Amino acid sequence: MSRERWMAAFFAIGSTCFLVGPFPGYIQLVGATADAITFFVGSIFFTAGGALQTWLAAPQRGADLWAAAIQSAGTLFFNVTTFRALHTAISNPDYDRLVWRPDALGSICFLVSGVIAYRAAPRRSWQPAVNLAGCVFFGISAVTGYVVPSQGSMLDLAACNWNTVLGAACFLACALAGLRPSVAASASAPPAGRPDGGGTPARQRT
Repeated sequence: MSRERWMAAFFAIGSTCFLVGPFPGYIQLVGATADAITFFVGSIFFTAGGALQTWLAAPQRGADLWAAAIQSAGTLFFNVTTFRALHTAISNPDYDRLVWRPDALGSICFLVSGVIAYRAAPRRSWQPAVNLAGCVFFGISAVTGYVVPSQGSMLDLAACNWNTVLGAACFLACALAGLRPSVAASASAPPAGRPDGGGTPARQRT
């Protein structure tokens, strides 16, 4: 399998984790710890995809490299926040408020990366537009997952989770398109999908 298809596969797995993690009923089915593991594993695959994408874009430099490098920085922020959430879920099983909140820094990185990739891409390609939409959805998730300090709750849990699901669906669509041999063979290093990656959805114990 080509390096481009490996990159798309990493993004596809990561996107699937972020699609399933906030889906209604998932946390009640598997528990908070397994839910936190789902997001942490997804962030690791995003980072693997972002690192490979940056390596593939390095010879070209220009917009592709900037988009990939900024995206990769965002995935590292998500690694930290999802690991912190996992640690909280494991070490404090009686914790009944937020397991974690969206990472604003990671969301900003993804949004900037998505804009750069969209502006540099040929308009005949649909993936950059869908990828940018995913970045916007993840950014909205970060905003709606804002924690009210006095209450320890989110402004809108449902909006946060559904925007994360929509963003992950956009990234997954781009990643699956990148798995097609014809697409992978012609792609030097276009954004195939991100957590890119996006804000990590805030979760709430019930």
